[in-house]
Amino acid sequence: MLKIAYSEVFRYSVPEKHRFPMQKYTMIPERLLREGTINPDNFFAPKRLSEEEILTTHTEDYWHKLKTQTLPRKEARPIGFEMTPALVDRGRHIAHGTYECALYAQQYGVAMNVAGGTHHAFADHGEGFCVFNDVCIASNLLLMRGEAKKILVVDLDVHQGNGNASIMRNEPRVFIFSMHGAKNYPFRKEVSDLDIELDNDTGDEEYLRILKETLPLLISQVRPDMIFYQSAVDVLATDKLGKLGLTKAGCKARDVYVLSQAKAANIPVAIVMGGGYSENIEDVVEAHCNTFRAAQEIYFKSHESGLQGA
Repeated sequence: MLKIAYSEVFRYSVPEKHRFPMQKYTMIPERLLREGTINPDNFFAPKRLSEEEILTTHTEDYWHKLKTQTLPRKEARPIGFEMTPALVDRGRHIAHGTYECALYAQQYGVAMNVAGGTHHAFADHGEGFCVFNDVCIASNLLLMRGEAKKILVVDLDVHQGNGNASIMRNEPRVFIFSMHGAKNYPFRKEVSDLDIELDNDTGDEEYLRILKETLPLLISQVRPDMIFYQSAVDVLATDKLGKLGLTKAGCKARDVYVLSQAKAANIPVAIVMGGGYSENIEDVVEAHCNTFRAAQEIYFKSHESGLQGA
């Protein structure tokens, strides 16, 4: 069964200027349910990160400022949201959801978080709409608890996962692969284990060619027993913050390829959504929904068909 992290906590109320990119967290599950791609049984409400779990990745000083709501304005401004207890609580649930997705992926092959992909959060500060770094927290928990030995992060957000690269700089058991726009935020980039920088307006054909030349080799060389896949849709040509040139069909082909490679290698994959800022919210929601559809089709529909034919 496809397990999906989702909670009412994800529906965080934000000021009007930030409401547009947040709408998708409500619209994605509603659309998937309405069309029958999933049913309510697919959802699970994630637990909340404990303080001990947060401190596997973030500094005591940063966590104290978040917990006590004393983050100075100059440190809160780069995050982009008004700092509130509800925002911090939301982040704790989302990040633990990514960890739980990894555990479900080990059981079912794949699991998905309706949110997550907060790859701009550093150990000691947040930025770019990211408070906690969910993939890094989940990775550290898996390693600490002996639930994984080698992790590959496939970050296909249009923006480099600078927080991922910084936090995991000295962790050889986590390999960070980021393929992103060269001339885009963050303008001061960190160094990942592998960074592939793309020119503005890179389209479907070139994007998929590079991905297909890279991912199988990485899987073979890194030999991970867990993959975190950041399946952001800000790679679309319609994205206001993206600068790349992918179509929705190209974005879907990307997802199908990544998931097919993970399944063929028998490596569990936990998927987080990352960014999506197209002017028309329909472009964002439909592209994200394609990722869920691909997961259902690749991991579960073919299995069901085989059972029916047996």
